[in-house]
Amino acid sequence: MRENLILRVVAKSLFPIILLFALYVQFHGDFGPGGGFQAGVIFSAGWILYGLVFGLADLQRALPPRWVEIGTATGILLYGGVGLVSLFRHGNFLAYAVLDHHSTVHGLHRGIFWIELGVGITVASVMVAIFYAFAGRANQR
Repeated sequence: MRENLILRVVAKSLFPIILLFALYVQFHGDFGPGGGFQAGVIFSAGWILYGLVFGLADLQRALPPRWVEIGTATGILLYGGVGLVSLFRHGNFLAYAVLDHHSTVHGLHRGIFWIELGVGITVASVMVAIFYAFAGRANQR
């Protein structure tokens, strides 16, 4: 698909819109439909589109596999970190209400925000890692 000019132009123009929409779904997840999982899938779909049109090598230059691994670990650590912080503040694991001493509602909002961000980062990274694994198999033959 690399030689098709129309596909390249469409992919280049859709790529930032897809990523922006993923950020909207991520940060709008507290107030409406959406959240970390959906945002992660949309975010990775943008990168996978880039990889399908421009090739695996170009995608890996733009988003190195090491960064994907770091993203996976960061999301999991963020998720677990929120649970540990709530434990250290004398609450249950992932009891968001203890994250803010002044307001339970603010604590809930903060907890959901960080958990959803961790889920989004992990899902996006894992989806891209799966694409790397499958697309990389074609080069091994």
